[in-house]
Amino acid sequence: MMTGRVFAFDWGLKRIGVAVGNCQLGTCEPLCILKAKDGVPNWGEIAKLLTEWQPEQVIVGEPINMDGSDGEITLRARRFSRQLAGRFNLPVSLVDERLSTREARMRLGNRGQLDPADAHAAQVILESWLAGRPDA
Repeated sequence: MMTGRVFAFDWGLKRIGVAVGNCQLGTCEPLCILKAKDGVPNWGEIAKLLTEWQPEQVIVGEPINMDGSDGEITLRARRFSRQLAGRFNLPVSLVDERLSTREARMRLGNRGQLDPADAHAAQVILESWLAGRPDA
């Protein structure tokens, strides 16, 4: 049974939302937004976050099309998840992220116009993963 921290990434071409959670408490919150250039993150920033927070599990949102098919963006998010696992030797799981950004924007309400929803979308993804764990 996992009891420590878990990270979630809402991967995107320009921004990557990050959320952090606690498996024992079942809680999570948005942490930050990292810039990306055509989907490529600053790996040094990610390394710094992972070193500081020491998560034992990483979740990456999997942007599956609404009809359940894979698109180019799905394949690129999967590649990002494999790179995370390989670079940092952490278990990485993919979670269907359909409608997570929409949910995050609804939660932000009027602030959503000024506050990019990426970190909040990562929180929604993490909440979904936490709720679906067999030991939850």
